[in-house]
Amino acid sequence: MAIESNIEGVSSSFDEELFLKCRTKTIEAVKLIATRIEVGMSEDDAHIVVDQVLNELGCEKKWHPSKFRIGRNTLKSFKEKSDLSIRLQEDDIFFIDIGPVFYGHEGDYGETFVVGNNEEFQKIKSASEEVFKVTAKEAEEKKLTGPALYDFAEAYTEKLGYKFNDMMKGHRLGDFPHAIFTRSSLADSEIVPNANLWVLEILITDKEQNFGAFFEDLIKFNH
Repeated sequence: MAIESNIEGVSSSFDEELFLKCRTKTIEAVKLIATRIEVGMSEDDAHIVVDQVLNELGCEKKWHPSKFRIGRNTLKSFKEKSDLSIRLQEDDIFFIDIGPVFYGHEGDYGETFVVGNNEEFQKIKSASEEVFKVTAKEAEEKKLTGPALYDFAEAYTEKLGYKFNDMMKGHRLGDFPHAIFTRSSLADSEIVPNANLWVLEILITDKEQNFGAFFEDLIKFNH
């Protein structure tokens, strides 16, 4: 595909210090939300908690809708609809994905959490974070393009014994709204991404397609 001329553009309002403060607050929000989630909650119940926490922390708006997935719904990518009858069980898995705006800049962070002591849930949670970390390191060291970066992530996921969901492709981030510069995904962009401009999204599932785990964060390496 053609490369957009200003795919890594930011506006005159972009402030990297504020942008990174936004990232920190976004991660804080996800961690705080997780502490308020209780067994028996539905995803609709959880979204109420998400909104309460974001309001408490001074979220200015959401640049993308919040996602909260429980159990089998953790298999689903961003645009797929959840089965809203599912409720959080005593041994269960869920993930949170939020896209708030703080300080006029966009945040985006997603993480998986485990309720109870299910070892398979713990393993896949850890694996999603490992795939992110190793892929980001490989991308920095080898200066991988977006497609090559995601090819590596898929291969590494398979190496760990899981399946990679290639519908979650990564994207730009910046001062709000980054979409005036590009709506292209990282996986489809034939560029070597620069630090602090792109989000790497990792969604993996068990081989039997019973549950998944999600992790996303800003790519912070420097070439």
